[in-house]
Amino acid sequence: MSTLRHSGQKQAIYIHRESKGRGGKPVSLVKNLALPKSELKALAKKLKQSCGSGGTVKDGIIEIQGEHRKKIAEMLEKLGYQVKIAGG
Repeated sequence: MSTLRHSGQKQAIYIHRESKGRGGKPVSLVKNLALPKSELKALAKKLKQSCGSGGTVKDGIIEIQGEHRKKIAEMLEKLGYQVKIAGG
């Protein structure tokens, strides 16, 4: 069984910002995670708690409400993931 700390050693995770179709409110999207659904939900919960924000998991993408790309990137890097922040 893989754990959150060791499962992302080689994959590059992309963090995007999106506000289209959301009433102008920004959402941070964490894409390219190759994790089982249960681990994806556990990671989403950790990220939401870290950001003090709501969020969800849809189609293998973690959505965190608000502009939290830097905080999410820092947390994922601590867990051993290679992170790339997309957009400006």
